Amino acid sequence: MAGGSADGAAALVACDALWGTHASRAELLDICAELGSDVPFSLVGGAALGTGRGEKLQPLEVGGTFHWVFAVADGGLSTPAVYREFDRLTPEAPVPEASPALLEALRTGDAEALAATVTNDLQPAALSLFPALHDTLATGTAAGALAALVSGSGPTTAFLTPDAPSAQKVAAALTASGTCRTARVATAPAQGAQQL
Repeated sequence: MAGGSADGAAALVACDALWGTHASRAELLDICAELGSDVPFSLVGGAALGTGRGEKLQPLEVGGTFHWVFAVADGGLSTPAVYREFDRLTPEAPVPEASPALLEALRTGDAEALAATVTNDLQPAALSLFPALHDTLATGTAAGALAALVSGSGPTTAFLTPDAPSAQKVAAALTASGTCRTARVATAPAQGAQQL
């Protein structure tokens, strides 16, 4: 997820340490926003509501650990192409708003409630351009995922599971299915870029 953005945030933290600039968090976030819309979140980590282009972050309360599986597709998708397809499929897209039910599910740490509320407006466009992702989503769901969706503009897919053993089971099923190159288990919220 956000590989280039995560790399950008990590490089910024490394350069700050290497050059001893002692930049403030606000200064680093401003630089991150110039690098790309996802870079500030990759610096901050945790859970946050992004506004603007996604670069303005409001931290969110999370009441537990969520178990995810990310399936890496065998192939790629162009982010600009996905946005063009989104515009074609959704000429009058609504203004995105944070779902109160989603925010409550995060706050309480309720994976089943979160599963009922997660969506990705870019998913139809990504599936239109990369139809094989339908099989990946179906495989993860059949293996026990509570929710299955395209991550961002794709082609990575994300699967919310009830717990760590379920995440391992979903990852194994995805890997064995041949519908993805690999599957990785992760927990959230995760820390942002930091110097070790």
